[in-house]
Amino acid sequence: MELSRKAKEISSSVTLEITAKAKKMKDEGIDVISFGAGEPDFNTPLNIQNAAIEAIKKGLTRYTAASGILELKKAICDKLKLENSLEYKPSQIVISNGAKHSIYNALQAICNPGDEVIVPVPYWVSYPELIKLVDAVPVFVKTKEENNFKYTKESLEAAITPRTKAIILNSPNNPTGTVYDKKDLEFIAEIAIKHDLIIISDEIYEKLIYDGTEHISIASLGDEIKERTIVINGVSKAYAMTGWRIGYTASNEEIAKLMSNLQSHETSNPNTIAQYASLEAINGPQEDIEIMRKEFEKRRNYMVDKINSIEGLSCVKPLGAFYVMINITKIKGKNIKGYNINSSVDFCNALLEYSKVAAIPGEGFGDDDYIRLSYATSMENIIEGLNRIEGFLK
Repeated sequence: MELSRKAKEISSSVTLEITAKAKKMKDEGIDVISFGAGEPDFNTPLNIQNAAIEAIKKGLTRYTAASGILELKKAICDKLKLENSLEYKPSQIVISNGAKHSIYNALQAICNPGDEVIVPVPYWVSYPELIKLVDAVPVFVKTKEENNFKYTKESLEAAITPRTKAIILNSPNNPTGTVYDKKDLEFIAEIAIKHDLIIISDEIYEKLIYDGTEHISIASLGDEIKERTIVINGVSKAYAMTGWRIGYTASNEEIAKLMSNLQSHETSNPNTIAQYASLEAINGPQEDIEIMRKEFEKRRNYMVDKINSIEGLSCVKPLGAFYVMINITKIKGKNIKGYNINSSVDFCNALLEYSKVAAIPGEGFGDDDYIRLSYATSMENIIEGLNRIEGFLK
């Protein structure tokens, strides 16, 4: 019996593989410091927890509309207007089971077999696989460290063919921490309009941004680009609600209807209790976000300074999210402590075995010259973990 060829072609997540290996070592009593986390190490704020408990007590545990409850859609519309200068109606909002599900819905709604979707490298590990799942083709555009890992006009134009359907834009970016400014977004918008392309704008890290940097949604640059943009967002990162699984899209009516219809057959509605918790997250006090953001900024500053003081390693200072991409080109090809370091996977395996430090190889993000560290862990862990990495390289 032959099983699904499509399923067999989907790569497993390198991030999850390393994290699972590190967890197994921890379970065996080994003192492992993990820099693999893709989620805040803070607990969900108490007011949000209480809203979920209250929803259960009120019996708000049944099906909702497939695309989510009206109250949450209205709250999202208000948020987008106030914070992002974007006007949407509730009918243009689709609430899903996390931002990853929202991206999958968006790709399903717009892609036909053979369509091409442009993806920046380094990329979030799931982008290429989600594109392949809808029978589309990921087209990779290599971004450069000297350009702060951003698309350039030339690189973007060179990637466009008659089959191009969409451009993935992720700002603030996972894994690089890159934040696109208005000038960057303007040329991307011009290219999208010129070539009749859709923008999938993943903005899930928008509130985790540093050094006074401003988050701008590309959809806010004018009606023409807004009409062809699918904004992706959610509560996972900003409110430390990764396990609650609530994401959402804002798009034109036609795309929203398609996504809603698809979701009604895939999953029915997103978790009802989590929707009411998300309503409190968006409408309730926002002070906890700033507490978390400031702590991340402090950790980032320490991590960047320390990495750049270690011989053989370097990094640029990320402006958003909670990751640092470390350039390892100076140590590739070397033998360190008996380990041949010929790739990012070699380096991460050596760090895990020798130093008991878990990092994520850049190979999983499409660029083998880097590894990714997350600073969504305690300052104590960051100090000890980076000292161990330094010790391995000395």
